[in-house]
Amino acid sequence: MDILKKVHREITPLSPEDSFLVFDRVKDDFDFPIHFHPEYELNFISNGKGVKRVVGDSIEEIEEVELVLVGPNLHHGWLTHNCKNDDIHEITIQFHQHLFADEFLSRKIMKPIKEMFDRSVHGILFSKKVALDLKERISRLSRIDGIDYFLEIISILHDLANSRNQRLLSTYTVNRENFENSDKIKTVYEYVQENFDKKITLSEVSELVNMSNVSFNRFMKKRTGKTFVDYVNDVRIGYASMWLLERDNSISEIAFNCGFNNIANFNRVFKKLKNCTPSQYKTEFSGIKRIL
Repeated sequence: MDILKKVHREITPLSPEDSFLVFDRVKDDFDFPIHFHPEYELNFISNGKGVKRVVGDSIEEIEEVELVLVGPNLHHGWLTHNCKNDDIHEITIQFHQHLFADEFLSRKIMKPIKEMFDRSVHGILFSKKVALDLKERISRLSRIDGIDYFLEIISILHDLANSRNQRLLSTYTVNRENFENSDKIKTVYEYVQENFDKKITLSEVSELVNMSNVSFNRFMKKRTGKTFVDYVNDVRIGYASMWLLERDNSISEIAFNCGFNNIANFNRVFKKLKNCTPSQYKTEFSGIKRIL
């Protein structure tokens, strides 16, 4: 299907020091590209009847209200499709896949949450009743802070894990290899994250992992599905798309800060990956704000 041809790796705003991130927004458009990321994502939507949900190989038109948990690296997205409402309410909660240590999840009290996380590799749709029962609590998350914020999310996850009538969405599980599974790919990942705003050559990174340029590019293609140049551009455009929504800098400033010294090249790469220009992207998603 056309909507699955350009699945991209999203760079989320979560820093290593963050625990949870909550987005709370009302909008009339729901066409963020299909994507994946290593973080868990809990997504609540109301006034969304007619929106198309894509989670793995599951593609469905949603009802008025829904609540979905998406596991790490499972591609997903919601598209406006047949929804006519101009006040779609979306609350998204993201958290690192290793936020909870295995030792913690192995405790008896955490067993339901651990089992829910295990099932989330397929994506989980919770019942309409559960979504409505938790609506107010989820809505309050953007207005509380500190330990109360942390504990309330844990409580919500616990209630979800013990809820009835959960439905798995995707028939397959993710086969993408994690960065952590390879010392070399982890080295490359960390190097690109630290230096994406500068010029990065294939030779310097190949040398970093003691490989020839040809072998290294073949290695990257196998592990990420991209050439090294495409992978670096994907990371840069991920940050650019995030900063276009969160910062007041000009497009040329954002391009420079993401490692592009040529605005024409930035615009070309951005349009190739996002299927729109940076200015169109900024206009289309201008209502999105980071709350916490």
